[in-house]
Amino acid sequence: MTNYLNSSPKLLNKVYTLVDLLRFRALQDAKQTGYIFLRDGETASISLTYQELDEQAQAIAAYLQSLGATNKRALLIYPPGLELIAAFFGCLYAGVVAVPAYPCRPNQSMSRLQAIIADAQATLALTTTSLLTNIQSRFAQNPELAATRWLTTDSIANNWAAAWQEPAVNSNTLAFLQYTSGSTGTPKGVMVNHGNLLHNLELIRKSFEHTPDSRGVFWLPPYHDMGLIGGVLQPLYGGCQVTLMSPMAFLQKPVRWLQAISDYKATTSGGPNFAYDLCVRKITPEQRATLDLSRWELAFNGAEPIRAETLEQFAQTFADCGFRKEAFYPCYGMAETTLIISGGLKTTPPIVRQVNRAVLEKNQVVATADEQQDPKAIVGVGRTRLDQKILIVDPQSLTPCPPDKVGEIWVSSPSVAYGYWNRPEETKQTFHAYLTDTGVSENIAGNGSAQVQSLGPFLRTGDLGFLQDEELFITGRLKDMIIIRGKNHYPQDIELTVQKSHPALQPNCGAAFAVEIYGEEQLVVVQEVERSYLRKLNVDEVVKEIRQAVSQQHELQVYAVALLKTASIPKTSSGKIQRHTCRIGFLDGSLDVVASWTANLQEIDLQKLQTEAETLWQRVQNSSQQELFSDQKDSHKSLQPLSSDVTQEAIASWLVSHLALCLNISPQEIDTEQPFAAYGLDSSVAVSITGELAQGLGCELEPTLFWEYPSIEMLAQHLAAESQLLRSTNSPVGV
Repeated sequence: MTNYLNSSPKLLNKVYTLVDLLRFRALQDAKQTGYIFLRDGETASISLTYQELDEQAQAIAAYLQSLGATNKRALLIYPPGLELIAAFFGCLYAGVVAVPAYPCRPNQSMSRLQAIIADAQATLALTTTSLLTNIQSRFAQNPELAATRWLTTDSIANNWAAAWQEPAVNSNTLAFLQYTSGSTGTPKGVMVNHGNLLHNLELIRKSFEHTPDSRGVFWLPPYHDMGLIGGVLQPLYGGCQVTLMSPMAFLQKPVRWLQAISDYKATTSGGPNFAYDLCVRKITPEQRATLDLSRWELAFNGAEPIRAETLEQFAQTFADCGFRKEAFYPCYGMAETTLIISGGLKTTPPIVRQVNRAVLEKNQVVATADEQQDPKAIVGVGRTRLDQKILIVDPQSLTPCPPDKVGEIWVSSPSVAYGYWNRPEETKQTFHAYLTDTGVSENIAGNGSAQVQSLGPFLRTGDLGFLQDEELFITGRLKDMIIIRGKNHYPQDIELTVQKSHPALQPNCGAAFAVEIYGEEQLVVVQEVERSYLRKLNVDEVVKEIRQAVSQQHELQVYAVALLKTASIPKTSSGKIQRHTCRIGFLDGSLDVVASWTANLQEIDLQKLQTEAETLWQRVQNSSQQELFSDQKDSHKSLQPLSSDVTQEAIASWLVSHLALCLNISPQEIDTEQPFAAYGLDSSVAVSITGELAQGLGCELEPTLFWEYPSIEMLAQHLAAESQLLRSTNSPVGV
């Protein structure tokens, strides 16, 4: 294997696996702090040096080896913190294949977790003592979980390290399975080996120009490829310190992310496009005044469509904090390529192309600056590096496309993973694609050559784009994957959830897809009605059940529901739903709709609302409780302050108003006794509202509060009781 670490400042000439990598760091930089975790997004509660991580990994590995777990798969389920990092390396040190997974919320279905265990054939599950207590309480309803052997790694003593035996692993050894986020019924585990990881880590290091003096801040979840590889492994590879926080801490209070960048003098940080939007909307001028972003050299943006407006708004909003537009680093990648595929030049501003929108929809690229031609701004996501190639390929003819045509993005690289675990047919279709040999090759980026050096194999990404001057531009998706707030959602899973939500809905006759509304991806559901219900259809009831089911199972808000006449949904001759045709029909109004519902999204001044919300609970009023909306007819709704008496009624009224604002619906639509899920409340909105509420009450609130007290009435009653208890003991307000 090529040793990509030779160009590092310290010569790592014997590193061929991640085990070698951590062992090297533990020997050469033993006392260097590699990881800091901010418990509440603000307070440094725990840290790990390379030596401490090495010792913990050895202890966990020795215990796993004593159980005969080598070459088996182990599920990793951890709360935010550093325990997952130790467990991940413990698996690598034992020759165990790690399977990181999202921990489930208290009221969330564990079907996805069960599906991952079954697919990976995991016999072990690693977690913490506190989290296992919660999981065990659900064993009765989830027998597959009970059949798995559970280990708590925080109870493994470090003296186990003395028994560790270095495993027989090499660059081709499977390191972990990265389950792509989304599918609950048939999750796919991407097989990533040590060689894939080291190649991609070097690709990131060269692209980001990392040095041992670089500093990172990450809130991205370590169960996802960007959080694990970018936020945990890349800092170790570069020998630079990283500060971590939980995604919940960021969503509750977005300023925590930028404050950590400021406080820890971070040079590298980033996230999906929505994270930058959230900062623009939620961070106040007073909070901005405390930030110093002048050392932020690289602000990567990836995992979902990148919007030129977002880059411009963020750069303008935080210019006074020292942020430079040149720091933006649009990039592109996916789990199937370990992580990154392409990225820009570190010191140059993002490349934006204005193209004719109508022509682009026909897969042609025509530049235009004429506003009458409805130009679409597309942000470039950089170029390839090292020994990998990017091609734009016609998905039908399997031949390379010219620069003025949109095609599917194909990749050849040592970063490309083995394939999908136990899915040979899907692996062949996705990872072993070959060009049609026409004798002509063009529009290929990579290795400084415009000629294809081989006809394959290539990875078919399923994404559409074009190459111009070796810069890659993403235009859409060939596959049906829905990406909202950086998370993948498989439409077939959403469609199944919808069809099970109400008996009036016809099985196997629905489509889920995304549309862009006010610069954001929104979920649309079109669904046939069962014939016997056409004359007695209760539209409000059906829509409510759909929204609630999708919210609970997928943590998504539904933007629109179109209920169709029986036997009218577009299908292929073989009976498959034509999602793309459904999307076009929804947009142009050509579907046979019997009833519909659309959220009343409005372009409101969210920055103004955020500022007013922060003062909502601070202004002392002697008057009685006021109406929360100054003018219910005004689309730019303004909040009036609550009275100083933090009663159950006051909290409930605030929750009604803020939920209405976050969901862009009328407060009259909200019933305080209904569960939050009934309004399509997803996890990011719930956590964000919890953060607003905490600021208003002047206390810390657990981000899981909305699931522990799942209605406005229950939550308001709980908070009022806690507030009263603390006041009676003359304690500071805090929950």
